[in-house]
Amino acid sequence: MRRRSVLLAGGTGLVASAVAGTALLPDRTEAAPVPRLLTDATWHAPDPAADGAWLARGSVPGTGGPWEAMVRQALLDVRALTGANGAVAAGPAAAWNHAWPRDSAFAAVALARTGHLDEAAAVLGFLAAVQLRDGGFEARYLLDGSGTPDDRQRQDDGAGWALWALRGVLDAEPATAADRAPQLRGLLEDALDFVLERTSGGDRLPDPSPDYWERRERHLTLGTVAPLLAGLRAGAAGLVHLGERRRAREVSAAGEHLAGLVHAEFAPGGYARYAGRGEPPGEPDAAVTFLLPPFTARADPGVLAAFDRYQVAAARPAGGLAPGAGWRRDGVSWTPETALAAFAAACAGRVDQARRWLDWLNAHRTAWGSLPEKVLADGSPAGPAPLAWSAATTVLAVAALPPV
Repeated sequence: MRRRSVLLAGGTGLVASAVAGTALLPDRTEAAPVPRLLTDATWHAPDPAADGAWLARGSVPGTGGPWEAMVRQALLDVRALTGANGAVAAGPAAAWNHAWPRDSAFAAVALARTGHLDEAAAVLGFLAAVQLRDGGFEARYLLDGSGTPDDRQRQDDGAGWALWALRGVLDAEPATAADRAPQLRGLLEDALDFVLERTSGGDRLPDPSPDYWERRERHLTLGTVAPLLAGLRAGAAGLVHLGERRRAREVSAAGEHLAGLVHAEFAPGGYARYAGRGEPPGEPDAAVTFLLPPFTARADPGVLAAFDRYQVAAARPAGGLAPGAGWRRDGVSWTPETALAAFAAACAGRVDQARRWLDWLNAHRTAWGSLPEKVLADGSPAGPAPLAWSAATTVLAVAALPPV
């Protein structure tokens, strides 16, 4: 039962491909034969005049630099994947033609960071509309907001991502944050309630949940707890925008308690996918980026060292990164995780490292300029293109760097 039972109107034209039977299609991470490119330049008919006018209403990070064209296309792809109701399709191909809270959160922040605040607010509005009664989220949603495409298990990180996105949208334009914050109160308070309940007010680690690997988990992953920690910190900042400073201090304290537990449990294993004190033994994972800026205020040296290990252990033949060192050895690079590495490096002040990953992403776009989900061992794009998470994160990575 959802907290707000509404049918959202005005969905994108991509809704039409969210057809019955989607549950029979493979998950994004299922161990299946790797597809070649699933989409082509005809997925979206560009309107140069309208696209140019929309871009001109905001900003294009990296203008005048080597990634300007990539960022322009990424922004236009996020726009095209976002419906009038705020639903962000993960990608244009059928199995990806749903709204994941995680992907939506990054899209909202990218839109806000580039000056498209109304669209960013619409994305948060969609998340608020589909939010569950306990403040959490399903793994993914139909683009009209009417339900879910299958019975996939919930992913608890969604509440953390919603809170992080909410802060990003408010922080993008501080002068209007006080006016925008009350409209987001429901999303903020309910998501905070969820995170606080799952962590007993920051005094315990949450139970295991699927994360961005899209599979069932018997052990707690960094990919679940790190976004919840980021959500508590972001939620405290959101409460400040609402003028609730006392409540903000309480939530901030809960975040610090949870941070202590996260470091105590994951540091012994080098901030790998699973807690270092338990089984199974963990390996470096892209979720380590969630413990770095901008998801936290400072870059912990131990986390930075783990970030370096991840970039070596998860390297793939074409030069990009897999979701983790423990990911299947099929030779495939994944653009969401490679873009996360660029974003984390940029925010941590590792400019050369960030530029290297951005150069790689730029060199592995499709013929029409979009970022695909995957890059095969031979360097060719695969999977759906564009992918909202990759596009949004790439925009944010370039925006975090000093001008070239």
